[in-house]
Amino acid sequence: MQFDKELDARGLNCPLPILRAKKSLTDMQTGQVLKIVATDPGSVKDFEAFAKQTGNQLLSSSEENKEYTFYMKRK
Repeated sequence: MQFDKELDARGLNCPLPILRAKKSLTDMQTGQVLKIVATDPGSVKDFEAFAKQTGNQLLSSSEENKEYTFYMKRK
């Protein structure tokens, strides 16, 4: 998937992946896509809730080798 910016949140635990993503999205333009890579299993539910609360669109999420990848579109 195409993305405009990447955030490496590996090794960070809740709530740091969300906080870093929020800061990154603030610096982006409407419609741009942020790729987030995290290792915290709780980040799956966290990013789903974050998308609902903020209006940013969670385009996809996947897990491979205990790494979680999210693509989030800036509202």
